[in-house]
Amino acid sequence: MNICEEIKKTILIVDDTETNIDILLELLGSEYDILVALDGLSAFDILEDEDVDLILLDIMMPGINGFEVCSRLKSQSSTRDIPVIFVTAKTDEDSIEKAYDVGGIDYVTKPFKPRELQARIKTQIKLKALVDHLEYISSYDQMTGVFNRRKFFALATEALEVIQINLYAIMIDIDYFKSFNDTYGHAFGDEVIKGVTRAISDTMLEGSIFGRVGGEEFALLTHTLNEDIAIQNIESMRKAVEALEFTTQDKSIAKCTISVGMAKSDKTFNSLDVLLKKADDALYEAKGEGRNRSIFR
Repeated sequence: MNICEEIKKTILIVDDTETNIDILLELLGSEYDILVALDGLSAFDILEDEDVDLILLDIMMPGINGFEVCSRLKSQSSTRDIPVIFVTAKTDEDSIEKAYDVGGIDYVTKPFKPRELQARIKTQIKLKALVDHLEYISSYDQMTGVFNRRKFFALATEALEVIQINLYAIMIDIDYFKSFNDTYGHAFGDEVIKGVTRAISDTMLEGSIFGRVGGEEFALLTHTLNEDIAIQNIESMRKAVEALEFTTQDKSIAKCTISVGMAKSDKTFNSLDVLLKKADDALYEAKGEGRNRSIFR
């Protein structure tokens, strides 16, 4: 599937004039899923529940005007990446300049030319799809679909800045992984990595940050106020992996295990590296004690 097509995109129209809305619905309704808000506050209510690919925004509206709406959209992490095209009757240069200053991606004056507006919308949606795709491949491990090393460390560092206590760093390594590649080939080893990733993803606590940070090594950052829950969770991960079965080319069954090390943050930890190093020390302790076990330090 081409990343820029096939999936029907969603456009949010924010305009308080029903005639303008009717014209846009007639023009765009067959090609896009259309949502409508009659004022800025209603637009924010819609955006809390809906995924939107592009916003067509009027400037002159009751309550908060389009400039304020766009400025607020760009200040929120959940909406800052949605492209905004101003569609407005204001043609003065000050308004045009301000529209771009607050984060608008394009500016179309009313009465607009239908084909021109359609072309501008298509261009911005394609650009957003390409940017989203580039963001995905730069943030996610291509084999497993979880965060890659760079994105894991970025998100985990942000989390540690906000939540400095009751954060748990977990380091995970697949035991004797080289033997899978040597015995059954690298394609089979890849299937083991993907199976282990799914088992961990299905077991980890909600809200955890999970990444593949090496060939067969994973890192996880999770937050819970209950230490017992954290300990039980890493044991659940280990047992979930231990229960996996992989069918080899000769139809035999292969199994794998993981070793897990976990460390807890407190106010003495001033960096993610320090916390992960302590979890990594626990991981090597688990491997030294025979593997297929979890250790909390």
